[in-house]
Amino acid sequence: MKPYLNRIEKYETEIVALTKKSNILASLRLFVFVASIIVFIILIRNALFVPVSIFLFFFITAFILLVKRNREIDFARLHTTNLKEINESEILRERRSLEKFDAGQQYIDHDHPYSSDLDIFGAHSLFQLVNRTTTESGNELLGKWLTELPASGEIIERQEMIRDLSQKLDWRQRFQATGLRFINKRSDYKKLMAWTSAPTSILGHRTLYSIAAVTLSVLSLSALVFFVNSMISLNFLTGLLPLALILFVNNKIIKRLRPLTEDIVEIANNDLMTLKGYGALIDLVEKENFESEGLNHLKSKLTVNTYSAGKRIKELFRILEFSQQRVSNNVPIGGNLFYSIFNGFLLLDIHMIIETEKWKSKNRSNLNIWARTINEFEVLNSFAGFYYSNPEFVFPDISDDSDIVELEALGHPLIDADARVCNDYCSRRPTEIALITGSNMAGKTTFLRAVGINLVLAQIGAPCCAVRANVSHMRIFTSMRTQDSLREGVSSFRAELKRMEKLLNLMERNNNVFFLLDEIFKGTNSEDRHIGGFSLIDQIKGLSTSGIIATHDIELAKLAGNAGLVANYSFNSDIKSDEMTFSYRLNPGICKDFNASELMKLSGIKILSNWRNVRPNAH
Repeated sequence: MKPYLNRIEKYETEIVALTKKSNILASLRLFVFVASIIVFIILIRNALFVPVSIFLFFFITAFILLVKRNREIDFARLHTTNLKEINESEILRERRSLEKFDAGQQYIDHDHPYSSDLDIFGAHSLFQLVNRTTTESGNELLGKWLTELPASGEIIERQEMIRDLSQKLDWRQRFQATGLRFINKRSDYKKLMAWTSAPTSILGHRTLYSIAAVTLSVLSLSALVFFVNSMISLNFLTGLLPLALILFVNNKIIKRLRPLTEDIVEIANNDLMTLKGYGALIDLVEKENFESEGLNHLKSKLTVNTYSAGKRIKELFRILEFSQQRVSNNVPIGGNLFYSIFNGFLLLDIHMIIETEKWKSKNRSNLNIWARTINEFEVLNSFAGFYYSNPEFVFPDISDDSDIVELEALGHPLIDADARVCNDYCSRRPTEIALITGSNMAGKTTFLRAVGINLVLAQIGAPCCAVRANVSHMRIFTSMRTQDSLREGVSSFRAELKRMEKLLNLMERNNNVFFLLDEIFKGTNSEDRHIGGFSLIDQIKGLSTSGIIATHDIELAKLAGNAGLVANYSFNSDIKSDEMTFSYRLNPGICKDFNASELMKLSGIKILSNWRNVRPNAH
């Protein structure tokens, strides 16, 4: 936390200094403007026209320089403010105060093998803890990384890249602050990509259109000169006819090309800042030196035939920035009237379309690669920040053997370090099933989620909340929060059965599955629960997979344990002086004390000791 606090203090000081400079420049600009008006009036009254011209030149130059300097300071202040807010966010994440962060609600999928059960998305989720992306597509890629586990070879490469980036605190925060500066809520990234990928319309006839544009421009200017001369010679109609004719032809061409120009202007108005943001992020990556082979390979994707992606992006930015001068039907505000006038004479639309389509023709296949590369840097930057803020976490060894899960001092990463209780868990034998019994609130479900979320982190290539970790490459499947659905007419028990069916189908296709099941068949009676639970465990055992099952059902634990199907573990509680305490420690063997009745007593329910012998009474 200390590095972040020091940085916040530093950036607050810089913001105060930059604000003072901005205020001074604003006052100076006002003074120059007022003083210039006074001097201008004095010179005009004294008919000093040559000094007026010289004065206007120097005034305009000075004013432009002041405006430019003021923009630079405002830019620096915004960037510094972003850096300050980034460090404040890091402190909130260290405290596990995640309420203000994007929860990734759009990625919640109740049919996913594990994401809903393990708090990958939603309130107080792993997504909130990890996410440091700033682009829409970077955000989406992080969602995919958390739900689509990679091949085993890719895990080690990701670990190396995250380690490398984690050491570059200054660069990482500059990268994030730069992205924040260009956040554009009007942007439609997918539409921008679709536009650049769309086929060109007039590029194949570029020579014809260019010749037509130049020829008509010369004719238009000639007709204009002829019209002016005819006005001077008081022969107005003689000059008007050819000018009107050529402008009519030009207008027909402009109307025919309007759909293309409207698309360009719309993209410029909605996505120009997004494009500029990608350009700025690309510049940062291109200028940085990395140690890991993976990061350098990613960086190399930003160079095409020795020509940098940053320069190519700037070319498109300049074209689209110019297009914003055009008045558009789709953009009611903006545009430049002078563009419309010059366009009527010089057919600027043709040149704009040709330049745009030339760029698209050269770079359409690369823009998506460049954006994807920056998105990968954003996701890696997110995990690097996650690792830097949790230096006690460890990168797991990825075992070539199957069914290996060794987690020493395993904790839940979403629980604050001061409140976190860690446990060891080891499963080295193929088809080992751990069955955990325990009293209410003793920590069974939290332990299952801790194992699950750390296995997800391990498979992603990220550090785990553990002192040591050694795991196999595996698929993860959970059944912990099965819900009923009124819309689909599905009860919670039926939903659980559908979940179990998916698990069995997955196991039949892939032996390398690690499962986490909480309170199986809780929606039915005790006898059916025993029969179903025992049968399921026996069937899973025959499919050569490993996992953990948590239950309150002592009978099931005894039956499965005696049959040699499971290894029994437990979480226990203790009651002293009407106070219930929990150690949250995993112990070998079946749970010996259950606390539901005691919890009911503490809640005001009068528990009957002889409830089996109670007979119906008159009331």
